[in-house]
Amino acid sequence: MPKIRVLVVDDAVLVRSRVSKILSSDPQLEVVGVAANGRIALAKIPQVNPDVVLLDVEMPDMNGLETLAALRPIYPNLPVIMFSTSTYAGAVATLEALSLGASDYATKPSNLGSVEAANEHIRQELIPKIKLFGAGIMAFSLINQFPAVVMPIPNKIIPVDVVAIGVSTGGPNALAELLSRIPADVSVPILIVQHMPPMFTKLLAERLSSKCQLQVREAVDGVELTAGDVWLAPGDFHVIVQREGTKVHLGVHQAPPENSCRPSVDVLLRSVAQVYGAGAIAVILTGMGQDGLHGCKCIREAGGQVLAQDEASSVVWGMPGFVVNAGLANRVVPLEQMADEIMQRVHLVQRSGL
Repeated sequence: MPKIRVLVVDDAVLVRSRVSKILSSDPQLEVVGVAANGRIALAKIPQVNPDVVLLDVEMPDMNGLETLAALRPIYPNLPVIMFSTSTYAGAVATLEALSLGASDYATKPSNLGSVEAANEHIRQELIPKIKLFGAGIMAFSLINQFPAVVMPIPNKIIPVDVVAIGVSTGGPNALAELLSRIPADVSVPILIVQHMPPMFTKLLAERLSSKCQLQVREAVDGVELTAGDVWLAPGDFHVIVQREGTKVHLGVHQAPPENSCRPSVDVLLRSVAQVYGAGAIAVILTGMGQDGLHGCKCIREAGGQVLAQDEASSVVWGMPGFVVNAGLANRVVPLEQMADEIMQRVHLVQRSGL
């Protein structure tokens, strides 16, 4: 197999050197060039023909956002992974880059205590994503080893009380597309786990609120759930639901990561299944890995419903693909139709007159 060719773009000599050394230590990767700013990078792309561009956000002369805006019209399919600092400015720029067509992002190591810890952070953050996009997304799509069990709306009408959404790679744009189509008078709360670090989730909530009719907020421990609420799990915190009498409240905690994730979709869905049972809809959108698979099993065992995004509209058909291939999806839905599918199921009881 040919190696995945990577162009590293960063204004810091130390970062270019360290990242290049770490990536080159992987036998499947080859660093074919480095650049100190976006202008140099754009000149190098036709020379080195990379499979993936690793792009810093803050650079002199031509920053990451300017580079991405200039790159996309010429190379619409070239994977670009933003490599940003875990700062407010870095988070803002990263979310903007994702909306401009960046494939994904990774955060630079910060305050990890040792060089080796920083190097391990780079390995874990960057290498899987570079391999995913560099080898071609389709190579990572799941083969349908088992026929998907796709079931229509059940004949037995059960009121829907909550919608819980899990998403990862490609999530910010997918959530903006989905939530912009949900009406302001939606009659149930919506809970979201997006794999993102602290600070990024707060900015994502603000960004989503500006693009839809609903107010999206970071989850707060102890808050009571009401119709029309949209709560996003904070970075580095799990979110659960807890019933207290006739009311349901959010819980936010820092138990160990699950599926290498905190927040974890499985953690949320297990609690949703326990509290809401058949009144729950789980929605699994684009993302790497299989976080949410066990939680969807719990939802189905409790009598709830599961919707999964289809492969064609997913950036990465990992999370929804695992759910579909496990036979847990009631329906597999293109992203642009997901809001209508959710609302149809939420309002089924009202339309039926029951």
